[in-house]
Amino acid sequence: MRVTSAALKAVAGRHELNISFVHDAVGAAGDQVRLPIPPRQVAAGDVTRLRGAADAQALRLRYTDEDIHRRRLPANREARDLFDAVEQVRVEHLGIRRLAGVGENLNAHLEQRCRQRGYGEATERQDSHLPEVIGLMLREKLDNTPVPPSAATMMELWRPWINEVVDTQLNELGRRVDNQEAFADAMAEMIRVLDLDDDPESPGDEAQNEDDSDDDDENDSDDAQDDTEGTLSSDSSEGELDQDTDSAALTEEQLMAGEGEDEPAGPSDWRRNWPHDGAPGKPSYRAYTLAFDEVVDADALCEADELTRLRIQLDQQLTNLQGVVARLANRLQRKLLAKQTRSWEFDLEEGILDAGRLSRVVVDPRHPLSFKRETETSFRDTVVSLLIDNSGSMRGRPITVAAISADILARTLERCGVKVEILGFTTRAWKGGNAREKWVAEGKPATPGRLNDLRHIVYKSAEMPWRRSRRNLGLMLREGLLKENIDGEALMWAHNRLLGRPEQRRILMVISDGAPVDDATLSANPGNYLERHLRDVINWIEARSPVELTAIGIGHDVTRYYRRAVTIVDAEELGGTMMQHLIDLFENEPDRFTPPRRRRA
Repeated sequence: MRVTSAALKAVAGRHELNISFVHDAVGAAGDQVRLPIPPRQVAAGDVTRLRGAADAQALRLRYTDEDIHRRRLPANREARDLFDAVEQVRVEHLGIRRLAGVGENLNAHLEQRCRQRGYGEATERQDSHLPEVIGLMLREKLDNTPVPPSAATMMELWRPWINEVVDTQLNELGRRVDNQEAFADAMAEMIRVLDLDDDPESPGDEAQNEDDSDDDDENDSDDAQDDTEGTLSSDSSEGELDQDTDSAALTEEQLMAGEGEDEPAGPSDWRRNWPHDGAPGKPSYRAYTLAFDEVVDADALCEADELTRLRIQLDQQLTNLQGVVARLANRLQRKLLAKQTRSWEFDLEEGILDAGRLSRVVVDPRHPLSFKRETETSFRDTVVSLLIDNSGSMRGRPITVAAISADILARTLERCGVKVEILGFTTRAWKGGNAREKWVAEGKPATPGRLNDLRHIVYKSAEMPWRRSRRNLGLMLREGLLKENIDGEALMWAHNRLLGRPEQRRILMVISDGAPVDDATLSANPGNYLERHLRDVINWIEARSPVELTAIGIGHDVTRYYRRAVTIVDAEELGGTMMQHLIDLFENEPDRFTPPRRRRA
């Protein structure tokens, strides 16, 4: 292990690296490198595979400019996986070409990886992963070596399709392998050909939107001055809904880069991220008007004295529920802290005395004492967003338990350095509000779209400490707050807020007790209008977004909507289920690759 560590530092050209050997989470981040622990009985092949894993990390550190890689990394998750896989092939090719001794190690490591992932047992293309397949094809072209035997069956399934669709792009990558920027340009073209680019607008549409923005800047400024209660104002009418509803809206790529964080995405922003808007043969989801929707902080909806009274009422009920939730919260905290400090440096001149090496001093008293020091591993920056259904059906025990659980969860994760935001969604009125009145006044045109006024509530932002936001959670107990629920737009609103966050890992947890319901909308549109929109939004986020989506249903089966979900019967189970769900998420890192989806020709 010591020889492997020294070789890794030499190949990477970085002698300040901290190298640890772990059972999982193998990889490199900054100056921290994690390698797999070899078996107790080490064979010759095990040494070669370990050195192959070390060489792969070393070559990535040596030949990849992380600033360029981070800047050119696509927003779409599957595209990012492909980009990472192909970049790894590039650096390994450079290493084999300039350091001939690493080739055998890398081949042994690759053979082991393909065997562990079961590529030799693939019988259909869906049994394997597109980024890995393209990486193996590119490796075959660059190094002029056959694919590992354990991946031969899988490659025969994919080879005709790859040669037909992206053979030109693979050849172009081979010509640009020495220049990372030029290589990234060729990768961008491949991603476009594979239809992994998730920008829904064409360049012509963007130019048109910019022109519209210039015309509307003055009106937008006047609206912003008149908005004194957190309401998102707009002069949009039915005829204007076909245009961009937010002329200052940022693209998803800008949100991923962290721009626009001072102005979180509002309810209108689902349109610019909506993947099926206006698709042939499918009516697009829309709102009749956005003029009366609002995103509002919790303390703006209630007087300070009443908010304090509601918080006291919540605290009185907290004592009965705190026991079981607090135990699970402590368990979650221990697991998170264990992930942040879990490796050691040995053979140091100062630190904690290493009792395991005292035998050397007993054998030879002239041998100096050995010390060790615990090092911090690179714990992925994480933000968790809780989106709580504030509909009337949650009234009573469910909303109380949701508020208490969110309170305990926020405290627990804050102690572990994990950012938390707590959001709620409802409507401003029952059975339609100002939007429906406007529709009636204009003659009730057919299929008007959503006919209620959204109210999206921020109980706690990710940057706000728990002690400043704890009083806000009492607002959920306020009589008259809970009305109807339009889940699809609320989900996209919370999703867009997460896209603007700088953290590496983003988790969105939805807590709901039923399907979307708004009587005004459903009476004037098809009966499945809101539910179909919710399904499409969920499918798009789960398939194409970097945000990890999970859901908890209270007395309602949400597993028919969400891929990762759980349903509970009693609201009393909510706190424990939330904690257990997060424990499972933090124990199991998200998969690096997702199964390939059918692409249009």
